[in-house]
Amino acid sequence: MDVNFEYPCTVTGSQAGYVLSNVAEVVERILTFVPTKSLLRTACVCRLWRNCARRVLRTQQRISWVSATGCGSGEGHVLCRNLAEEVEVRWTMGHVLCRNLAEEVENIYLLPQTVLLMADSETINGQDCCYKQKKARRTDGSDPVEELSALFPRGCEILGIATPGVVLTPSGSCSSLPQEYQDGEAGFALMFPSMDGVTMRPFHFCKQSFSQAALEEAGLVGNPDLRVVLLFGYEAFKSGAARFLNKVLEPLAQSSALIAGGHVETVFTHPRECCGRGSYGVVGLALSGPRIQGASVLLDQDVSSEKSAEVAVQRLKAANIPERNTLGFMFACVGRGHNYYGGQRNVEASTFHKVFPNTPLFGFFGNGEIGCDRIVTGNYTLTETDTDSLQHGYTTVMTLVHLG
Repeated sequence: MDVNFEYPCTVTGSQAGYVLSNVAEVVERILTFVPTKSLLRTACVCRLWRNCARRVLRTQQRISWVSATGCGSGEGHVLCRNLAEEVEVRWTMGHVLCRNLAEEVENIYLLPQTVLLMADSETINGQDCCYKQKKARRTDGSDPVEELSALFPRGCEILGIATPGVVLTPSGSCSSLPQEYQDGEAGFALMFPSMDGVTMRPFHFCKQSFSQAALEEAGLVGNPDLRVVLLFGYEAFKSGAARFLNKVLEPLAQSSALIAGGHVETVFTHPRECCGRGSYGVVGLALSGPRIQGASVLLDQDVSSEKSAEVAVQRLKAANIPERNTLGFMFACVGRGHNYYGGQRNVEASTFHKVFPNTPLFGFFGNGEIGCDRIVTGNYTLTETDTDSLQHGYTTVMTLVHLG
């Protein structure tokens, strides 16, 4: 049977223009398919589009990330080229990481408020070298911190860390298999939008800036809503660094918060006016809010096989952390990885993926680990710890952080 459909009228250009200029529901629906950087540009068209864009941005409360790796062949360097077309900063680096990140950042669907940026130490050391050469030729007085900050929205807090090795989940899907990179170039940028019920505060302490008032300002003490602290010490082998870290950990050890992290090599996004380059210190993120949940387990030195690693990671299941809007973190000793598992690569990252197939995993191989077995949920199942039991060597701290 033939059926002829007759349309009483067609949508003309003027009608479409009327809808796009006056019907907020249609405009808002269309803008949900537009990446954030393009969305910010379209918000300049008119008041209606600006208001629709703002509403769309408020709904984008899921974490996003970009990650990239390099072949080490000198073709381009990832973390240091401009991440946006508008930023006319030409960093002649020599590796691949930043170029890949630049392309992928164009397609994110959130407005980042806080960025956790990690890259391998060789990448960052090469960056510093190139900066010194480039800076001699620059006349505008800019520095790496300012240039890197310019790549993200104004007011976005950026915490950049260089480590001996990187653990990352490839961009695109939470279910992608995470990878351990103990050699070669690798890096990632975790981007956190403004989220209802979640307060995220980056902090930075050195021997000049550390005080009780600074701890309170960072939300690390006197904060009943504190749930998770990601904490990283740098220049840890300098004289006095261990005592300094103990001072920072002491008020946190007995708190009802999850503490996880480790020792990294350098921090490359914080100005050092207070203490100078080469001085030791601590940086991190304090996460507060009733919607946040977390859990961590310690893979001790006796965990040295794929089977024992899976048994250890299975302990995280007891926390019953929701999978949605949850991140996994892996902070491992440089002495672990494939050398620790008899040449078998990616053991711990693959084990995490087997237990939590829909949770992305990020982290590093560092010079010491911070954390313990701890669960922070609505019921607060905790164990008493002190600063000594939070610090380890030749271990891995596996952590889940749920942001509601």
